[in-house]
Amino acid sequence: MTRPNPVTFFAFLLAILVAMGGAALMKGGFFIGRHEGDTLHLVQIVFRMVAGEVPHVDFMTPIGALAFWPIAFFVERGMGIGMAILWAQVAFAAFMLPALWWVGYSRLSRGVALLFGLIVMGLLLALVYGEAQRSISFSMHYNRWAWAATFIAVVAALLPPVHPNRPAIDGVVIGTMMAVLVMIKVTYFAAFALPIILALVLGKRLSTLLFAVLTGGAIAVAITLFVGVDYWLAYIGDLQTVANSDVRPQPGEPLSAVMGAPAYIAGSLVAIAGVIFVRQSGRANEGLILLLLVPGFFYVTFQNFGNDPQWLLLLGVVLLALLPTPDVTNSMGLNLRTAQLVTAAMALALIAPSFANMLYSPFRHLRVDETTYAPILPRGGIHTDLQTADLRALRVDGRVALDGEGSGLEQFREAARRDEQAQFMGEVFPYCTTELGLPAMFDAVTRDLEEVGLAEGKRLLAADLFSSYWLYGSLERLEGGAPWYYGGLPGFESADYLLVPFCPVSHDLQVMILKAVTERGTDDLREIRRTPLYILFEKTG
Repeated sequence: MTRPNPVTFFAFLLAILVAMGGAALMKGGFFIGRHEGDTLHLVQIVFRMVAGEVPHVDFMTPIGALAFWPIAFFVERGMGIGMAILWAQVAFAAFMLPALWWVGYSRLSRGVALLFGLIVMGLLLALVYGEAQRSISFSMHYNRWAWAATFIAVVAALLPPVHPNRPAIDGVVIGTMMAVLVMIKVTYFAAFALPIILALVLGKRLSTLLFAVLTGGAIAVAITLFVGVDYWLAYIGDLQTVANSDVRPQPGEPLSAVMGAPAYIAGSLVAIAGVIFVRQSGRANEGLILLLLVPGFFYVTFQNFGNDPQWLLLLGVVLLALLPTPDVTNSMGLNLRTAQLVTAAMALALIAPSFANMLYSPFRHLRVDETTYAPILPRGGIHTDLQTADLRALRVDGRVALDGEGSGLEQFREAARRDEQAQFMGEVFPYCTTELGLPAMFDAVTRDLEEVGLAEGKRLLAADLFSSYWLYGSLERLEGGAPWYYGGLPGFESADYLLVPFCPVSHDLQVMILKAVTERGTDDLREIRRTPLYILFEKTG
C-alpha cells in the first residue's frame, strides 16, 4: 500500500480548509436561501448563550451545546451573527483537522486518505446540509459536524493503524470524537458507540479502548466542573421530553421508508453487499462491525431532516480501505477485489449529488448577488450581516383553507380530513399557516406591540412553533423557554403575554399549545389587543 506523505496530506487538508472556508468568509456576511425558521432557532440559542444562559439548564433544546458554543464564542467578541457562524465553522474544522490527518495518515493508502480527507472536510465546511437543492442553508449544521466526527471515530476504530502504531493517540482521537458526538447530538453516540467498542475489542486493541474511555471520561469531568452535574440531568431531561413528544416524532420519512423506499433501497442493498464481500474476503471481524454499523446508519438518517444517507460516503471509504488482494475470490468464483471496488463506486455514486452540493456550496455563496437579500434581523445592528433572499424575508405568503362557510366548498370539508381546528376561549381559528416571510411577520408584530406600549421589558409565549419576537425589538426572552417548541408550555410561567397568531407557522402546534393553556386554566388571561395578525392575551395573575 502506498502511504500518504504526512506533510503533503496535511497540506491537502489545509488547502481544503482555506479554499472552502475562505470562499465562505470572503462575502463579508452570511446570505442564506431558505430555512429562516431554523436559522432563527439557532440565533435564539446563540444569543441566550451570549447572555450567560446554559443550554438545557436555562432553556430547552435536545441539541448539544457544542453545536452552538463556537458561534457564541465569536459573537461574544463583537462579531455579527452572520460572520460568527462562518468563522465558527472554520474554527471547528480546524479543530477537527489534526484528528482527521492522524487517522488518514496512520491507516489509509494515499488515494483513500485523500478521498477521506475531502469527504470529512467537505462535511465540516459545507453551507448546505445535503440533498440536491442548491439554496444556501445553515440548517442542521450539527448533523454535518456529527457525521464528520462519526467518520473519524469509525475509521480509527475499524481499521488498525499500519504505521505508526500509537494506541494512546488513537484512543485520544476516538474518545474526543465520541465526546464531540455527545456534545452535538446524542443520537450519533447512541447509534455508533457499541460498534466502535466492539471493533476495538475484536481487533484486540484494548489499550486504545482504555485511552478512549479515559479521554471521554476526562472531557466529561471537565465539562461537569465547568457547568455542574445539573447540566447532565437537564440534558437528559430535554432528550426525554423530545423522545416522548408528539410534536415531531420524525422529521421526514418513516424508518421503513429510509431503509426500503425507492430513493433509499439501492443504498441499503449496497450496504448489505459490502458486508457480504468484506466477510467473504476473509475479514470476518470487519464485516461483522460493518454489519452492526448499518442499523445505526439507518436510524441516524431517519432522525435527520431530509433523510440524506451520508453514511454512504463512509461505506465507500471503508470498502476501498479493506480491498483484498487481486487473487481473492469467493465460492462462486467472483473476484472480491473487483466486487468491492464496484460496490464502493456504487455507494459513492449514490451520494454524489448530495456531496457535490455540499462541496461547492461555499463557492456558490461567494457568487450570490447580495443586492437581492435583506437582513433576517432588520434592527439587529451588527447582526444584519445575516441575510436571506429578500423575497423570503419581505414577502409574506400563507396557506389557507378555501372550504370555509359561504365558500361553496363546504360539502368537501369532512372528506378532506383536515387536522383539528384551533379553538381557544370560545373562538375558533381558521386554517392558515405562514409559508414565507417569517422575518417580516415577526418584525411587524413586534413593531405593533412597541407602538402601543406593550413590548418594553415584557415576555410573551406565542402559540406557534417559534417565539422569536424578542429578537426583533424590546421584548425580553422567556425564562426557561424553548427556541423550538417540543411540547408543554416551557417558559410560560415567566411570560406576561400569550400571543395567538391568526396564521402561525404550524397550525398543529397552535392547537397543542392552546389545548395546554386551556388545561392549565385561562382565568388569569384577558384579551388586551386584537389586530389582523394576532390576538394578545395578558396574564393578570
